[in-house]
Amino acid sequence: MIALIMAGGSGTRFWPQSRQNLPKQFLKIAGERSMIQLTVDRLLPIIPLADIYIVTAANQVELVKEHLPALPGENIISEPFGMNTAPCIALSAEYLAPRYPETTAMLILPADHVIRDTATFHQSLLKAKQAAIESKLITFGIVPDYPATGYGYIEAGKQIADGIREVTRFKEKPDFKTAKSFLESGNFFWNSGMFCWTISTIRAAFAAWLPEVSTLCGWISELWQKSGYDADISELYRQMPRIPIDIGIMEKADARYVIPVDIGWSDVGSWKALADISPSTENGNHSLSPAYFRDASNNYIQSSKYTAVIGINDLCVIETPDALLIVPKDRSEEVKYIIDHLKQDGPQNLL
Repeated sequence: MIALIMAGGSGTRFWPQSRQNLPKQFLKIAGERSMIQLTVDRLLPIIPLADIYIVTAANQVELVKEHLPALPGENIISEPFGMNTAPCIALSAEYLAPRYPETTAMLILPADHVIRDTATFHQSLLKAKQAAIESKLITFGIVPDYPATGYGYIEAGKQIADGIREVTRFKEKPDFKTAKSFLESGNFFWNSGMFCWTISTIRAAFAAWLPEVSTLCGWISELWQKSGYDADISELYRQMPRIPIDIGIMEKADARYVIPVDIGWSDVGSWKALADISPSTENGNHSLSPAYFRDASNNYIQSSKYTAVIGINDLCVIETPDALLIVPKDRSEEVKYIIDHLKQDGPQNLL
C-alpha cells in the first residue's frame, strides 16, 4: 500500500496564524510537530517513507521539503495551482501509475487532520487495503458523537464484510434537525475525506465518470514522457473541472463502500474545533501562556502575553505579532470573511 497525502490547501479558517506563505498543514496546531509531519508519522508504522507521496501546490513544494527533509524529492507531486481534490487525485494517480503495479492499493489522506487512536486507524487501513485490491472504492466514515452541521455525511447500507458496508448515498452538510435524525438512525457517518482504492480502479473510475479529466491526464502523461516531470503542465491542468472527488466520482460510482471508524478524528477545521480537542481547566478555559480567568468559561487563548479574562465566555482570542483575532467560538467559521476583506481592502501583508 502506498499513501498520497493532499497538502495544497490554504487553511484560511486558521487566520491569523495560517497565511499564504505558511498554511495550516505546516503549523504546529496539534502538538510539537506540524500537521503534515504528524500525518506522516502516523503512517510510518505500516507504510515506509519511500511509499508516501505528498501532492501540493507548486508554491508549497519548498515548505514540504523543509518539513519532511527525509522524503525523497520524487515523492513530491506538484500541482501548478489548486483545482480541488478530483484533479489533484487524478494527476497523482497518473504520476504513480508507471511506478507501481496497477493493483497497488492507494490510500488518500488530507495533511491536516487529527487522529488520536492510531492503533485502530492502522487496523482500518489494512482492512481497506484488502477491500481495495478487490476493485472496491473505499471511503472512511467517522462514527459521529454529536449532530454536526459542519460535515458532510455518508449513509451506509448493508454490511458486505466485517466492518465494510455499502454506501447508500452521500449527503451534504445538513441543518441541525436533519443532523440529529442522522445521529439517531445509526446509519450515517461523517465524511472524513479519506479514501482507498487501487491505482487501476481509480483511473478506470475517472475514465468512466470524469472522462475529460482522464483525457487531460493522458495528455499530461505524454508531456511528462516527452519533456520530463519538470514540464509546464499548467495550460492542461487549467482545463480541469474544479470538482471534489466525492461529487466527481464517489457519488456516481457503483462499487463504493464505507468503513465506519471511531479513531478520535477531527478535521480541526476551525479555531472552535481546535479548542474542542485542546486540554482545558475545569471551567473549560485554555491558554498557551500564563493567564488569569475570573467568572469566565470555555475560552481559548493563544497569546504570547500574560492574559487576564474577566466575565467573558466562549471566545477564541488568537494573537500573532501583526494581528489579533477575537471571535465567539460558534462563529469561528466566519474567519473566511476576514480573508475576503483583506483581499479587497488589504493590508495584503496580512494574507
